[in-house]
Amino acid sequence: MNSPSSENSSGVRPLYRIIDANLNRLKEGIRVVEDICRFYFDDREIAKKLKELRHSATISEYRPLLENRDILNDVLKSSYEFENSKKEIRDIVIANFKRTQEASRVLEEIYKLIDIRNSEKFKKIRYSLYNLEKEILVRLF
Repeated sequence: MNSPSSENSSGVRPLYRIIDANLNRLKEGIRVVEDICRFYFDDREIAKKLKELRHSATISEYRPLLENRDILNDVLKSSYEFENSKKEIRDIVIANFKRTQEASRVLEEIYKLIDIRNSEKFKKIRYSLYNLEKEILVRLF
């Protein structure tokens, strides 16, 4: 298994950028749903599960993420019109669950190149998100 230090510097930088973007996306999306469950639904139990899940989405190598973050050169940083078309709280919940599931899948796949333990952790997070999505959305339909 390759580690970031065994790859050349040009191969490592994009991996850290991918991890950074998706870790942020994952934690932000969980937080949105967590706050909706906490403040909109007053659901302590699900909000607590989401908070624990968000806190489990951590990694030890945070510094390289910051060192390789490059917001100014992100080729897709602008919003698209469809991203602003939410009409109900359910739309926000669905969009953020999908965002978190996609981000955890990316982290799972990228960490297969770096650290299989982190890959497995993000896989477990993804499956937890699927279960929580079902638990929350059944009451919104």
